[in-house]
Amino acid sequence: MANHPLPLETIAVNVAEDALEAYEAALANACETVGFFRDHASGIWRVEGVKQVGVNEAELASSRAGAALLTGGSPPLERSATEADGWLARTYASFPEQLIGKRFAVRGTHLTGPQTPNRITLTLDAGLAFGTGEHGSTRGCLMALEAAARRRPRRILDIGTGSGILAMAAARLLNRAVLATDIEPWAVRVAAENAALNGMAHLVTVRLADGWRDPFVRGHAPYDLVFANILARPLCLMARDLALNLAPGGTAILAGLLANQARWVLAAHRAQGLRLERMLPQGPWTTIVVRK
Repeated sequence: MANHPLPLETIAVNVAEDALEAYEAALANACETVGFFRDHASGIWRVEGVKQVGVNEAELASSRAGAALLTGGSPPLERSATEADGWLARTYASFPEQLIGKRFAVRGTHLTGPQTPNRITLTLDAGLAFGTGEHGSTRGCLMALEAAARRRPRRILDIGTGSGILAMAAARLLNRAVLATDIEPWAVRVAAENAALNGMAHLVTVRLADGWRDPFVRGHAPYDLVFANILARPLCLMARDLALNLAPGGTAILAGLLANQARWVLAAHRAQGLRLERMLPQGPWTTIVVRK
């Protein structure tokens, strides 16, 4: 666990579901961890982030302004002091071992005891990798990977790797090398640390890269399997590049989408000649699997 110099603060906004994606991205631009929680009675989502007091204020203001323009609403920002120990305890409590699909178990470094038998166990630092949110996109991607693995893909790319969980899952399940990229330097560091923690540094290469714009990423195409667990808008903008860099018969697993965004994203990829293989709803999130 990384040591966080005090003081920390929690910032939060309350938004409708159609604004969740924009404000989750806005807070993530300034915070070390972001989570979101749904009030099932009202349908309102609370988006919370933890950051150091006084840090990344310009980034936060700019991102909130962008989210307001995108959604047409500007919810008030709440701030509260957060003790480091209390934040970590809350994060740990929200991250029990997760059994996903038929093959995977995801557990935090804070958990003790034997691993679940007959599962591929991926160990992550809960404070760095997950925060306190729901993770339907991750679950959907791992379940889609189980099916895609039957084709034994050889060249594998994970765009927007974050904690590195999808890259590690593919590397362990398929015993293949995986290229994992992210535009955030902290994510590149965390993903590399997690790969080493799980004994997969020799299989998972983590690189700072802006998706398909990076010559290194394009230079290793075509890919047989591509993960892109990011956001709906960049997925649509990247559809053409994905189609160009996906091998014939290749599979792409697209996530980070609310259910009401799935058709929009699917239409962008169908326009590039990719066909829908399946959709996996997980709570408010949907994972799309397309093939070339």
